[in-house]
Amino acid sequence: MKQNYSEALSLEALAALRDEDIDTSDIPERDEAFWSNARLVEPDRTEPVTLRVKRSVLEAFKAQGKGYQTRMNAVLETYIRQTQKVP
Repeated sequence: MKQNYSEALSLEALAALRDEDIDTSDIPERDEAFWSNARLVEPDRTEPVTLRVKRSVLEAFKAQGKGYQTRMNAVLETYIRQTQKVP
C-alpha cells in the first residue's frame, strides 16, 4: 500500500520502506530526449607524484589536520583554474 507522507521521514524510516511502498508517480520517465543530452563524465583521478615544497608550507598544511594533501591539491587546482581558465 503506497502512502503519502505529510512530513519528512527519518533515515531509519526511509531505509525500512519496501520499494513497492514508495510512490514514484511524480517522477517523470527517462525517455530518449533525456538521454540524448547525456555525456560520460570521467572522474579526475589523482596521481601519486614526488614534489618538493618548502618545509614551512608542508608544516602549515599538516597543522590543519588530516587531509592536508587534498587541501594542497585544491589550492593548486584553484591556481590553475584562475590562471588558465580551466573549467
